[in-house]
Amino acid sequence: MAKLMTEKVGIAYGDYNVVEDLDLDIPENQITTIIGPNGCGKSTILKALARIHTVNSGSVYLDGKAIKKESTKNIAKKMGVLPQTPKAPSGLTVSELVSYGRFPHQKAFGKLNEHDREMIQWALSITGIEEFADRPIDALSGGQRQRVWIAMALAQETELLILDEPTTYLDLAHQLEVLKLLEQLNREEGRTIVMVIHDLNHAARFADYIVALKEGRIIKEGTPEEVIQPKVLEDVFQIDAEVVKDPRTNRPVCLTYDLLGSVPNVCQQAIL
Repeated sequence: MAKLMTEKVGIAYGDYNVVEDLDLDIPENQITTIIGPNGCGKSTILKALARIHTVNSGSVYLDGKAIKKESTKNIAKKMGVLPQTPKAPSGLTVSELVSYGRFPHQKAFGKLNEHDREMIQWALSITGIEEFADRPIDALSGGQRQRVWIAMALAQETELLILDEPTTYLDLAHQLEVLKLLEQLNREEGRTIVMVIHDLNHAARFADYIVALKEGRIIKEGTPEEVIQPKVLEDVFQIDAEVVKDPRTNRPVCLTYDLLGSVPNVCQQAIL
């Protein structure tokens, strides 16, 4: 059974249908990346998977149960979510933000217990930000802040992480830093990870499973070798791409590309 799946899901903004009849199975204990042009519904689908956005039809299932029937607290115990542009209150320290990840496990007005503190310390350690524990979030670099948000999600003690463009606004070194951390969490901790990512080569390098979307529909899904192919990239992005094998990783790499015809429709980008 897939840990997270959708069945005939439809999602709309007003009268505009973003997604229709979506059937998507997220493989357990693997890294899944969702790729596609701007405005194709990637972030909207992630929000639906995390129950941030309500579906208009169909159902999203987590561990075989419809998430619309689950309490928010129960979902937060199973699923950690990192939105596209997370913001922390001004003046909040790293350890304070990471401690917020323990809220789903606490009773009303409960204080942090020994296990809570152990999980916070573990999350700080595995993300490599122990030395920043007492620093304000505002004093950190983009890559460091991203690790803090990931640490907060890890402190939730969930088996599933959902991340919307976790490398946005980061330079190449910090992108690799974040992606290698997620890879480590998957390989060593067995976390199921789902993320939207724009860089095709990052998707091919770090994902076990890729879902290629266009206009709210799945065009192709499977291993990087099955999805990162010239015909798929032509269908999804309208580009003429040359794909080769990376000699270091044996994963497919989009070596060069050019436009084919018109640019994909991005008129709905602002709301997706």
